[in-house]
Amino acid sequence: MFRSGSSAANRQFVVYWKRKPGQPHFRLGVSASKKLGNAVVRNRMRRLVKEIVRLHGGRIAPECDLVVIVRKDATQMEFDELERSLKHVLKKAGVWLPAAASAAPPDHR
Repeated sequence: MFRSGSSAANRQFVVYWKRKPGQPHFRLGVSASKKLGNAVVRNRMRRLVKEIVRLHGGRIAPECDLVVIVRKDATQMEFDELERSLKHVLKKAGVWLPAAASAAPPDHR
């Protein structure tokens, strides 16, 4: 995916994505390196990213695979700042849908 996909980044996140036609929904992977801190910090960052994606899943384009890599700057931010930053990088990536296109409710599993 890293070779054939595309990427977008800001100071807090790197997003790699690849279109997968025929896939009914997006898939998400979250990576948090040991450079971020101990296991508590890394797992907290993964949980926060997954929660942001869960809340806004209806706005993310289906038929794509996403990998979100958390950068060190993200560990010092509050939830609302992380949310804005992740939205920003997803918009840069082109996988954030406009409000009208996301009429379907998110898939809660």
